[in-house]
Amino acid sequence: MSNKTALLLIDFINSMDFDGGENLLENTKEIVPNVKALKQEAKEKGVPVIYVNDNFGLWQDHVDDLIEDVKKGRGRPVIEELEPSKDEYFILKPKHSGFYGTQLDILLEQLDVDQLIMTGIAGDICVLFTANAAYMRGYDLWVPEDTAASEYKEDNDNALKIVRRSLQADISSTKDYSIDDFMQKNKG
Repeated sequence: MSNKTALLLIDFINSMDFDGGENLLENTKEIVPNVKALKQEAKEKGVPVIYVNDNFGLWQDHVDDLIEDVKKGRGRPVIEELEPSKDEYFILKPKHSGFYGTQLDILLEQLDVDQLIMTGIAGDICVLFTANAAYMRGYDLWVPEDTAASEYKEDNDNALKIVRRSLQADISSTKDYSIDDFMQKNKG
């Protein structure tokens, strides 16, 4: 095992212009500072940052076009706080899992990654499905409970319980755990 880690930011580039989007936006605003701090820690440690994001059916748009398009929605404040920079990776996904129909497997293999830190929205859908797919591929997982949000907090909590129990992922808060802790715990 290489013990190389990557940070995934799942579906933060989101207009949130759908039924329930208001609740998701409010719950997401609560986790943005934690995700932003974790992203900064990753960059300082040389951990690759990978955005894995829904394409919203915009099959012909480029990433920059997608970002500009979704900024027109109510999710703009989140996008502005967590907008990808040019030195970060961006994978578009057509469905809930970040692995389904994407190049994520290939990218992680090329980066020699075997540990994933997952953050994102919605915790009870896209984060859960991506975590499940990662677990099935043998990745060690940390899904910090304070970096995932769903439309309803109870649904998010239930998803995190499944991630911890069924996928053997660590869900420790970023306040109690760091990237170094995660990498050290999973050595050897």
